[in-house]
Amino acid sequence: MRLAKYLAHSGVASRRKAEDLVAAGRVRVGGKVVTDPARDVEFESGVEVDGHPVGPEPREVWLLNKPAGVTSTAAEPGRRRAVTELIDSKRRLYPVGRLDADSTGLILVTNDGELANRLMHPRYEVPRTYRARLRRPPSESDLSRLRDGVELEDGPTRRAHVRRVSPRVIEITITEGRNRQVRRMAAAIGNEVVDLERTAYGPLRLGELAPGKARKLRAAELRRLWKDPRR
Repeated sequence: MRLAKYLAHSGVASRRKAEDLVAAGRVRVGGKVVTDPARDVEFESGVEVDGHPVGPEPREVWLLNKPAGVTSTAAEPGRRRAVTELIDSKRRLYPVGRLDADSTGLILVTNDGELANRLMHPRYEVPRTYRARLRRPPSESDLSRLRDGVELEDGPTRRAHVRRVSPRVIEITITEGRNRQVRRMAAAIGNEVVDLERTAYGPLRLGELAPGKARKLRAAELRRLWKDPRR
């Protein structure tokens, strides 16, 4: 198995971040620093990160209803809690993507770096659905602009599915994971997001899960996550 994939399977980080660890010289194989993420290794190779041995561990994927004020990080050095602190697991978990500290709703937390990389990779266009309460009721023209894509500082957004839930609340589904994207899209039409909740990620729905609670995904849900959403 390639070194970066081995690290991802061991729950160290996503494959992309594992490659950065290797490039930074923080990984040793058989006592020697290795900077090639494609190096073939196995459990008996003696892989270490920052001097600590690592090996494959049972993979877990959790669905968490993130409350406001909790950060989408594996550890939070400040006063705010991190999403991993809300999950009862001994594994080295980290979130799949991010939700703003002020945003709430569905976030996945896992030690499966390969799955995390797949879900976040732009090529798979995994849909994310949000319910956004806006400062002012958007016009039908505003909603059409959101559907067709708006211009942001890092380029135009892809087409989105948008429907009005109430005068000031919309449901929007996007297939990108840009930083604060829904909030920036609202700003692009001259509006502002007051409350933002993610209600779905790929085939998964938040359902009746209470804020601050988490549940481990079932085998059938994991199989659906691995399917290409474009098919």
